[in-house]
Amino acid sequence: MSIHPRHASFTGAEGNRLEGDVYGHGARTALLLHGGGQTRHAWRATARKLAERGFTAVPVDQRGHGDSAWVDSGSYSFRNYGADAILLGQAIEQRFGAKPVAIGASLGGLASLHALGAASCFSALVLADITPRMEARGVAHVQKFMMARAREGFASVDEAAESVAAYLPNRTRPPSTEGLRKNLRQRADGRWYWHWDPRFFEGPGAVNADAETLLPSLEAAARGLAVPTLLVRGGSSDIVSPESADAFLKLVPHARFIDVSGAGHMVAGDKNDVFAQAILTFLG
Repeated sequence: MSIHPRHASFTGAEGNRLEGDVYGHGARTALLLHGGGQTRHAWRATARKLAERGFTAVPVDQRGHGDSAWVDSGSYSFRNYGADAILLGQAIEQRFGAKPVAIGASLGGLASLHALGAASCFSALVLADITPRMEARGVAHVQKFMMARAREGFASVDEAAESVAAYLPNRTRPPSTEGLRKNLRQRADGRWYWHWDPRFFEGPGAVNADAETLLPSLEAAARGLAVPTLLVRGGSSDIVSPESADAFLKLVPHARFIDVSGAGHMVAGDKNDVFAQAILTFLG
């Protein structure tokens, strides 16, 4: 039987509106936070599988992404995302009666790690191909793709699909562009634009604004982790190298680790069945 999501709204650290979906009615809860440039819809398959296994799964559009508000201050640093994650964890516990597991991909993983460094807001942590130490070349590759057409947009959804296919040449191209449409919005000029705030990469409050202090603050949060922790690395990731994974496991000796062969940085999208089974086994 197909599990259909219910809509839910939350409030972030600046009073910013955060939009999400709720899958299932289980006693255990999970907050799913997407990567930069993505939306909550990246978690649909994973959220449904969690719901089938007795979870209430809540994927949320992070600030400046998807249907959530673009913040007036333009504050998109990792610390800002961490502050939102704390409130999301607390709100889910209040609404559904259980402290959630945090499942975070890339940006979402760093937000969750930041949050746990400041508050006891999650019962467990799953990091999808992200660690405090990241490969500079891979980060630059992701950011170049995201910014390449951020201002000019695309003439059509098909043109956007061609751009994604060039960026992810090893991923099987989906038969339909309907999923991609959820990451795009058509404006009055008729062109299609990524549905995230371009200030994410621009201005004093951009995501890289706290780059100098990011590594030590994330490593401090990792050392202090007391909750069950799982790191899932894409075997072909250009963001998390084997050395970066080893460095994280030394910081968090109790963490479990899985390397998913044939998956890149977007491990949940590249190998969702393997990824979902890994986290269900961990959470079981």
